[in-house]
Amino acid sequence: MALLPFLSSLCFLLYLALSVRASALTTTLAANERLCFYADVEKAGEKLGFYFAVQSGGSFDIDFDIKDPNGKVLLEAERERQGDYVLTANTPGEYAFCFENDMSTLTEKLVDFDIMVESDPRREAPAKPGQIAEQTSALEESVFRLNGMLMNIKRMQKHFHTAENRGFSIVKSTQNRIFWYAVLESLGIIGMAMLQVYILQTFFTRTGRRYKV
Repeated sequence: MALLPFLSSLCFLLYLALSVRASALTTTLAANERLCFYADVEKAGEKLGFYFAVQSGGSFDIDFDIKDPNGKVLLEAERERQGDYVLTANTPGEYAFCFENDMSTLTEKLVDFDIMVESDPRREAPAKPGQIAEQTSALEESVFRLNGMLMNIKRMQKHFHTAENRGFSIVKSTQNRIFWYAVLESLGIIGMAMLQVYILQTFFTRTGRRYKV
């Protein structure tokens, strides 16, 4: 029977540690395109987490801005390759997270990003007064420590994923350049060979002028 209070405490602490509303998305921005995404904040004081990384396209940079429900710019930057920000939402409502690919005239950009809304729920008293506070406190500390370790692993995975995608994009771009350079070089060699054959053929078959003596 002592197992039931332990399980109930564990479930409650997991709810405390993982009470985050998040959305992991990938989007493509064409040249001169602006895209906005929105997150709802129910009450003031909630935390807004915003992460993004340009996976491919051009110099792997993008412009972005974050606006509150009143249209006030909370954060903006130009030509950023990636970022990880945490803001405090002082006004309930809809927050806008916008990307803009205005600096590029031809190249589209592939962007991975997360928008997280985190609230700190009010801790309620245990359902049964017989539960041990020390056990709950130790369990709570362990859960939050595991949650921090998982967040660090998640950040490392994002970093390696971004590095892999950027490396693949660079390799693909280099392969395309080498291919077209080889095509142009081959066409140049073929053109020079044909021109040489034509010049030699014309030199030996051309009839000279004849003069009577």
